[in-house]
Amino acid sequence: MPAISQRLLDLGITLPQPAAPVADYVPFTVAGNLLFISGQLPLADGRLVHAGQVGAECTPRDARAAARLCAINCIAQAARALDDDMTRIVSVVKLTGYVNAAPGFADHPKVVDGASSLMAEVFGEAGRHARAAVGCSSLPLNAPVELEAIFHVMT
Repeated sequence: MPAISQRLLDLGITLPQPAAPVADYVPFTVAGNLLFISGQLPLADGRLVHAGQVGAECTPRDARAAARLCAINCIAQAARALDDDMTRIVSVVKLTGYVNAAPGFADHPKVVDGASSLMAEVFGEAGRHARAAVGCSSLPLNAPVELEAIFHVMT
């Protein structure tokens, strides 16, 4: 697998400054060889890029793009947790995507595919992961998507 930083460069992705926690939690924690990334929103430059319930104020296409941005933010948090040594990432273990869904919206997996596809683009086969895509009635800041991640890392 090419170096993760090179893959990001090839994809035209610059990792943002990771978001600070907005409540009483930590942005990441390590337990053994697992790195847990707290829920990330589709923020760019400190602003929510897309907002609203998917299937109402936010289109599924925009929500998929928001999920991709959430994945980028998860990778940025992972880089911070690993002191920017992303060579320590062995694989993406699991993603959990929460979709702020309007009543009747049921394409949660297609929305969260925006995050899953990015992980495969960045990490190759090591980016293929277990996953949950969950619909909910609201998310912080009225975000359409929130994503948490678990990485297997070398300690």
